[in-house]
Amino acid sequence: MTRSIKTIGSQSRWFSTGSRKFFVGGNWKCNPKSLQEADGLLEKMNNSTAMSNNSNTEVVIATPTLFLSRAAACSTSNFAVSAQDCSPQGLGAYTGETSPDMLTALGIKYTVVGHSERRSIQGESDSLIASKCKYAQEQGLTVIGCIGELLEERQAEKTMEVCQRQLSAYAKEMKSWDQFVLAYEPVWAIGTGMTATPDQAQQVHSDLRKWLAENISPEVANNLRIIYGGSVSAENCDELSTMADVDGFLVGGASLKPDQFEKIATCTN
Repeated sequence: MTRSIKTIGSQSRWFSTGSRKFFVGGNWKCNPKSLQEADGLLEKMNNSTAMSNNSNTEVVIATPTLFLSRAAACSTSNFAVSAQDCSPQGLGAYTGETSPDMLTALGIKYTVVGHSERRSIQGESDSLIASKCKYAQEQGLTVIGCIGELLEERQAEKTMEVCQRQLSAYAKEMKSWDQFVLAYEPVWAIGTGMTATPDQAQQVHSDLRKWLAENISPEVANNLRIIYGGSVSAENCDELSTMADVDGFLVGGASLKPDQFEKIATCTN
């Protein structure tokens, strides 16, 4: 196993080609408007020399369902493709749903589930999200499972209570921890320009890893990648990436800005 080290100030982080390889996901959300615009974004990522030369990081792009086929067809070693959500069941009379069966048939390897916007806008429960995770994994997908607290929950010092409840729901339905990436996204920091400080992010990630060690196994706790999402930018990614338990990012708005996303995706270089 080869390793390299990156130091910023007094902080340092080991990057490994083996266990807990750095992971950067780009979540386009409901963007862009046209296939032409999507093609432009995909082309810039494919043509990025910096991303081509970055063996330290696994990069995954979550496009809207409308663009998944195009993204899958043109993806190179620079990035893999993810759905932004999926249904908890197979094919059938489920109007408006996208089944994991469809995703795997298309060659998609990943799906996001449990994003805070699905929880808050669509009203998805912990149990529904966990069932999506289970069925997606049964179809061979790796799941990027999101958790995170609201601002009022953080202010009430309930961050870990909320995160542990959400993580516990995943754990009850988990088929394989090897097919899971945990994304901690403090809801108050998503799209607001507010970001958890590196120390705040590290504290939550460390507490989550401790919970995993005590409730699942030390092996899972050591191997599971826990990534941070919440207004990650080209300006703050370097410092956040030095935290020992921050294993990558789930990036929203900046993933639609090729120069910024390239910087984030290659911050471990």
